[in-house]
Amino acid sequence: MSTIEDVKPVPVTIGGVRGGPAVRTLRRDPWWKSPAITFVVLTLFVAYTVWAVFQNADYFVGISQHRDLISPLYSPCIVGSCLPGAHGTFLVLHWWMITPALIGLSGPALFRSTCYYYRKAYYRAFWQSPPGCAVADGHKRYTGETRFPLILQNIHRYAWYVAIGWNVILTIDAVMAYRLPGDGGIGVSVGSLVLTANAVALWLYSLSCHACRHVTGGHVNEFSRTPIRHRLWKAVSRLNAIHMQFAWISLFVVVIADAYVRMVAAGWFTDPKLF
Repeated sequence: MSTIEDVKPVPVTIGGVRGGPAVRTLRRDPWWKSPAITFVVLTLFVAYTVWAVFQNADYFVGISQHRDLISPLYSPCIVGSCLPGAHGTFLVLHWWMITPALIGLSGPALFRSTCYYYRKAYYRAFWQSPPGCAVADGHKRYTGETRFPLILQNIHRYAWYVAIGWNVILTIDAVMAYRLPGDGGIGVSVGSLVLTANAVALWLYSLSCHACRHVTGGHVNEFSRTPIRHRLWKAVSRLNAIHMQFAWISLFVVVIADAYVRMVAAGWFTDPKLF
């Protein structure tokens, strides 16, 4: 039960720290847990991704193991430094890079870093701006996303189109993973299912995006005149309600897919064929 002290107004000085100068917050719940967990998880993800990208090895399982598996961090592998068999018919000849993953990661990184949900997550976890609802901001000034570099966050709706292109590529990778080169025919292996799960998770994350909701019907004035777009908008809106969950699931699945391909390519174990 609340007491008089609990509901006593807190004086706020105009021009003070956002959220109130007297105390950081009146919240008594463990509000700091969510940004703290987000900070740890995103830090571990970035650390793993940087390590995996600059390994520049063990990202492709090819004909020697009767498989066609490529890490989602390295696809599309279109530069001259790609491992034999890891690239398709399109190749940027004579273009050598420290690691081809710099291309494979560019599109998805642009989409995730400008994502509305991830912006909320890392603004709270890393910048303390603010760290939670009804909690004072960690900064005395607030300019929003009106100045460089945060003004670049406004390209998110265009980054969505880039992400869709990457999703198509990774879907093709998932389909190709059912090939058994050197063994004849097609088959289902754990690796093919892992890459399929990765493609599905990325599609759910992209289709549940706020930008997708806008594309399908967010700017339509009269749905009665566009019944098909109305149905699409309603379907995407249902997905949008759990966009946060898809954002985290797809993040973990990408890491799992890369780690699985990496371990098979490194010879830790063979990719089991199911049927």
